[in-house]
Amino acid sequence: MQSLGEEAIGTAHAMALEDGDMCFPTYRQQSLLIVRNYPLVDMICQLFSNERDPLKGRQLPVMYSARDYGFFSISGNLATQFVQAVGWGMASAIKGDTKIASAWIGDGATAEADFDTGLTFAHVYRAPVILNVVNNQWAISTFQAIAGGEDTTFAARGVGCGIASLRVDGNDFLAVYAASKWAAERARSNIGPTLIEWVTYRAGPHSTSDDPTKYRPADDWACFPLGDPVERLKKHLISLGAWSDAEHEATQKELEAEVIAAQKQAEQFGTLNGGYAPSAASIFDEVYKDMPEHLREQRQLLGI
Repeated sequence: MQSLGEEAIGTAHAMALEDGDMCFPTYRQQSLLIVRNYPLVDMICQLFSNERDPLKGRQLPVMYSARDYGFFSISGNLATQFVQAVGWGMASAIKGDTKIASAWIGDGATAEADFDTGLTFAHVYRAPVILNVVNNQWAISTFQAIAGGEDTTFAARGVGCGIASLRVDGNDFLAVYAASKWAAERARSNIGPTLIEWVTYRAGPHSTSDDPTKYRPADDWACFPLGDPVERLKKHLISLGAWSDAEHEATQKELEAEVIAAQKQAEQFGTLNGGYAPSAASIFDEVYKDMPEHLREQRQLLGI
């Protein structure tokens, strides 16, 4: 699962949050972890499900979980994170804390009942939460209009529930940061929840098993009027004299080298292509706090 074309949203949003705030993401908000300095090696090991995988092979690739980095476990059941985030935010408020929750959902998943339930509870209990709807135009293979995005906006659904709602250019890094900062301050000041519809475009396939040319024009991304978020920020900074083409190229090479180095390091802990197979003992590890006797016996029978 890639976030190609959506890089500005998670990156700028994470910069507007504070330590201790909890994110309830989908599988396209990897940048939330990267901004919070989660190790790239650990992210790649999770993809490989190798011996250093922090989740020990018990999650699908890219479905990260990092409590210490304010990143709630990603769920394959779409829209559940909205309800979870509202509940977490309510608990934070009940404890008298100032930590807030940030929930994420895609345009297609707004058709799930959990989306509406999350809105209702957020409004009724004034939950300190930011409700993010990433409208990247396409669900797995269906246009956002099928989820109800043609006759009205996704932001309008929040208005109907009495929630302050914005529709923001998700490919404008500065707009994302400003809107996120405003929503975070509202939540932290106990003013109430905010729903933000981020208008962007999924530039790549839904996943590595998807072929988007089967359901949309191959050059669709190039025609998206809001443009590439990275290129837009680059041009803006250059126009201000704060950046240059040479700096951009050098930084890109530096970052690519960093990713390649992290991948090589992660590969040392095993890959499926290299014939890696985890120890059968890992089946029993960290399932129960104290391993029950029947599992001890099973493990002994396996001789591990």
